[in-house]
Amino acid sequence: MLIGIMSDTHDNLPAIRKAVEFFNSKKVDLVIHAGDFVAPFVAGELKKLEAPLRGVFGNNDGERKGLFEALGIYDELIELEADGMRIAVTHGTNEVLVKALAHSRLYDVVVVGHTHRYEIREAGRTILINPGEVCGYVTGVKSVALLDTRRREVQIINLDTGELLGAIGL
Repeated sequence: MLIGIMSDTHDNLPAIRKAVEFFNSKKVDLVIHAGDFVAPFVAGELKKLEAPLRGVFGNNDGERKGLFEALGIYDELIELEADGMRIAVTHGTNEVLVKALAHSRLYDVVVVGHTHRYEIREAGRTILINPGEVCGYVTGVKSVALLDTRRREVQIINLDTGELLGAIGL
């Protein structure tokens, strides 16, 4: 299964469009959004995904009722299973929670956002993935991640250049 991972879109419609086009071109089976959609109008672009979208609220998602109605987003923490891999997704504003999830031995992968900086790192036997920011507002780098559950590999990709920014085997 190929999973697209994104975060911190912050209403940047052209950047969201680029991420959606990238994920569709890769024929991902699922897209995970780690929060900070911001407003429900982003649903217009996100509904163009050719794969299901699962996501969580971030600290800038004030219109939660609207995001629920538009995209079905309803929580700050979700659990997923894909090809036998257990995945936890939270925005990442609570570092104690992130650390607890990563060290709980319950998850193979923990997905976060919030910092706007892409990162893949090991935390015990768990891989922590922050895809960075789709919006590009803070770092200037618009990035997403791909998680290949069959090959057990994670890649971070620059949406503007297609450059591989980081990779790790699980």
